[in-house]
Amino acid sequence: MTALTLRNHRGEQVEVPEFSATEAKNSFGRVLDTAFSQGMVAITKRDRPTAVVLSMDAYQALLDGQQQPLDSLSHEFDALLQRMQSPASRDALMDAFDASPEEMGQAAVAATQAARTSQG
Repeated sequence: MTALTLRNHRGEQVEVPEFSATEAKNSFGRVLDTAFSQGMVAITKRDRPTAVVLSMDAYQALLDGQQQPLDSLSHEFDALLQRMQSPASRDALMDAFDASPEEMGQAAVAATQAARTSQG
């Protein structure tokens, strides 16, 4: 058994135990034990990684990592939509629709300058 470098659920490069397909077939219990203790195991065929066996904990962490950003974005979108429903937001939107091209350009320049000022 050798080690291969792969990315874990947090995006970090980690060394992962590696088994050839033949080793995995002949010693699957050892593959499962290693996946359980190490989190994941790489299976290779002709010296190329072809599959990964994950422990349940590593699999759940992978799923949780995918769901959290989506949940976070969903909450942010809902909050933004709620703020956009106010009379002040509606009035600002109507002002934007009624603005001339020159006024829109001035507003864009002012917003860009304000963003640069707040960053540095």
